[in-house]
Amino acid sequence: MIGKLAVWLMAALMFAGAAGAQQQAWVQIEAQPTLTEAEDRAGAYAAAFPNVVGYQLGSRWYGIALGPYDRAGAEAALRSLRGQSLIPGDSFVTDGSNFRQQFWPVAGAAPPAPVPEAAEASPETAPEVAPEVAQTPEATQAPPPEPEETVADARRSEALLTAEERQDLQRALQWEGFYAAAIDGAFGPGTRNSMAAWQTAMGAEPTGVLTTRQREVLVANWQADLAEYGFQTISEPQAGIEITLPMGLVRFDHYEPPFVHYTDANGSGLRVILISQPGDQSTLYGLYDILQTLTIVPPEGDRTRGERSFEINAASATVASFSHAQLSQGLIKGYILIWEPAASDRAARVLAQMKASFRTVGSLALDPGMVAMDASVRQGLLAGLEVRRPRFSRSGFYADAGGHVVTTQEAVESCGRITLDGLTEADVLGVDSASGVALLAPRTPLSPPAIGSLQIAPDRVGAEVAVAGYAYEGTLPAPVMTYGTLDDVKGLNGEPGLKRLGIATLPGDAGGPVIDGTGAVLGILLPRATDGARILPEGVEFAASAATIASLLSANGLSPIEATAQGALAPEDLTRKAMGMTVLVGCWD
Repeated sequence: MIGKLAVWLMAALMFAGAAGAQQQAWVQIEAQPTLTEAEDRAGAYAAAFPNVVGYQLGSRWYGIALGPYDRAGAEAALRSLRGQSLIPGDSFVTDGSNFRQQFWPVAGAAPPAPVPEAAEASPETAPEVAPEVAQTPEATQAPPPEPEETVADARRSEALLTAEERQDLQRALQWEGFYAAAIDGAFGPGTRNSMAAWQTAMGAEPTGVLTTRQREVLVANWQADLAEYGFQTISEPQAGIEITLPMGLVRFDHYEPPFVHYTDANGSGLRVILISQPGDQSTLYGLYDILQTLTIVPPEGDRTRGERSFEINAASATVASFSHAQLSQGLIKGYILIWEPAASDRAARVLAQMKASFRTVGSLALDPGMVAMDASVRQGLLAGLEVRRPRFSRSGFYADAGGHVVTTQEAVESCGRITLDGLTEADVLGVDSASGVALLAPRTPLSPPAIGSLQIAPDRVGAEVAVAGYAYEGTLPAPVMTYGTLDDVKGLNGEPGLKRLGIATLPGDAGGPVIDGTGAVLGILLPRATDGARILPEGVEFAASAATIASLLSANGLSPIEATAQGALAPEDLTRKAMGMTVLVGCWD
């Protein structure tokens, strides 16, 4: 068979030859909803045309095109081929920006049909030959596609839709992420633009009016997704929550107040946690702080906290989550969606449904006594959730009203991230390498419960002292008070700026304030020296002096606060002051 086909083959080769010199373009001739159909059609075209390619266009459509050409070549090919009725009338030129994974040519595909001599035919004498019926031994016989409706035909068929069918189209467009306005069945500019965007994504001409076949495919895909996701309105009367959840992707697992856990189902990569507890604003804020210590809530991402609600949109390379909680009438209700990065598209659709459907019902919250839990489980309300922990923790103390913290250099020198009390991030403001003391600045202003005032006056050797520190590195919720004596005001070799203590401490105590009976800070506990040649007896520790601390503060633009108290504090007052000024310093990778 020659004629039109032979002439076009020569023209196609000429057009394609210039494609490398300019921006590439293709003539898109078909789009099919399944890979099997697309491969069949591409094979039929490839039996007649030498430059057939196929690409995935979106989540479900597969496009068949000719090319590549340069832009002018593609437009010339489109005019020629449409004029000779060799390609569908709704074919169009595309820059390939919506092409994804290539599916044609496939490995092992038959080579294209031999190119006949162009001299044997001319456009005037060529018989009508459509690509799908080209008579070559290798040709794959496939019926021609049903002609797509014209825009006028599509408008006429659209006018016959019921109100519910029109709303379903908007729901399907919304589900696919192209429509965000009201579901009202009115096809105004917003709906038309959404239709055009969907057509573009699917590789069709963006007319803004869906044909009958396009409407059928759009709605069928939406309904198939709904069946896969299994959305159901879930009522949790004990939690006082109603919400739409994808029960094809998650399943109920267990209650652990204040949480209701739904775990992954069918390998979906999704989890849901509902939140329900009594409380006030301080409880809400406490929950906000607690969630950010969990591995399911990475530190990266956006956070907003208002007087009566908060949202945390967090993501890392391994996990992402969205948390919402709100306070109303003494009850805190909310939800958390957790997903693996590979399930991001699925999670976005689920989250939209959860946001739109979440509501509180009744006047109940989860009863903390409904599930037996020991004290360690109740602590922090973190049952069933893994807490994100730093590499190690040390102690420090507040040095001014702005929340600047004095700690040891060892506590911060190898950290990728530094936190104060597990929540507030901080930066190193200054370091005195000679003494091993560091100064931290919080990234957000703090209001310390107590501030360490420095005892610059001479000390009395033999006086009782105490170290306030997180001896167990955050295992306990508050600092530990350890008592001992001030044994000397210099180092073992007479070094100034050091104080020798007779006290038994743990590594987590390092950086904690050393205080006297008035509550004044005599110095800061240094980490135990790691000198392999000399091992000091247990109970011998050293502290950097208050004068050293004052010098570091002054060198970084802060005003040291000198102690003025004279009389000893009652034990309970001393403990309260020491614990108020002491900070847990976390060192994170």
